[in-house]
Amino acid sequence: EPPADFICPITTELMSDPVMAADGHSYERSAIERWLATKSTSPMTGEALVHTFLAPNHTLRRMVREWQQARA
Repeated sequence: EPPADFICPITTELMSDPVMAADGHSYERSAIERWLATKSTSPMTGEALVHTFLAPNHTLRRMVREWQQARA
């Protein structure tokens, strides 16, 4: 089982392209982009997001890849 931080709260699947939203949570890029196409709230808290900019979470991506490689 992957660590909980590696799982997208929207898809409940292992993230491959994690991005951080304004709520401070990381999501799979495609999932949060679909969410933001119709909503301007946090999927985790339900509160309004101050912006919809998504920042790549390079550290989390590297950690997921290292975890995958260690299990290969």
